[in-house]
Amino acid sequence: MNSDNKPRFSVGQIIHHKMFNYRGVIIDVDPIFKGSDEWYEMVARTRPPKDKPWYHVLVDESEARTYVAERNLEPDRSNEPINHPELYSFFTDYKEGVYIPKSLN
Repeated sequence: MNSDNKPRFSVGQIIHHKMFNYRGVIIDVDPIFKGSDEWYEMVARTRPPKDKPWYHVLVDESEARTYVAERNLEPDRSNEPINHPELYSFFTDYKEGVYIPKSLN
């Protein structure tokens, strides 16, 4: 993987979606798009690149999960925690603006 594909964000990081103005927390990172062509055609209307990182995100103040291209995200600077019912299925704690992932043991 070249440096262009190195993800800018990591699991547990809180992000802001630039187009749809929501906050969320990253629960997984794909180095390239892993969805179906059908989903991409229906949902990814701005046609973000498939060969760059994509993120699985829990949406703040919602029960939704999204799959978002890196170019649509920026760091969230509010330092406020996220409210999502699945949060503690993925994380154990929240420290200094970042969620601590559950261990994979």
